[in-house]
Amino acid sequence: MALFTLGINHRMAPLAVREQVAFHVEELRRALTDLASGGRVHEAAILSTCNRTELYCQAEAPQGALQWLEHYRSVPHHALEPYLYTHPDREAVRHVFRVASGLDSMVLGEPQILGQMKQAVREAETAGTLGGSLHQMFQRSFAVAKEVRTATEIGAHSISMAAAAVRLASQLTNWRLDIISES
Repeated sequence: MALFTLGINHRMAPLAVREQVAFHVEELRRALTDLASGGRVHEAAILSTCNRTELYCQAEAPQGALQWLEHYRSVPHHALEPYLYTHPDREAVRHVFRVASGLDSMVLGEPQILGQMKQAVREAETAGTLGGSLHQMFQRSFAVAKEVRTATEIGAHSISMAAAAVRLASQLTNWRLDIISES
């Protein structure tokens, strides 16, 4: 059995495509149970945010999870294929570490992703799809995220996209007011 991450994110796919494969928290347990049924995967967790949907799995190959996602979300293969990425084994672990640490976020160092990842793990535990391999990977990713935030200043000035937009709008408004007052 191999670990892998199958996903779609803000770097690879437009919002319209990401919305097609998004999962709401309320439906995660049912989706995880369905994904794990029929032997497609041995272990599974789903992280779904406004910027990404990722399936973390232990399975023989990622094809079963990909086929499940296409069927479950009624999205044809050709509509997803250009935007999907698959990270096997070590690449999957490295990717999870980067996501948990906020290094793979739209806003570098975004702290919300770690909480969203912890919620995804809780949902997988509740659904009974989180086995030893994924549990260990996630626990290590949480420790790595803590170390990254402790050893660097990555989280010192990070803000959410909404807060960044408000800050930029405020700066632009102040800039325009300065121009008007100079006139």
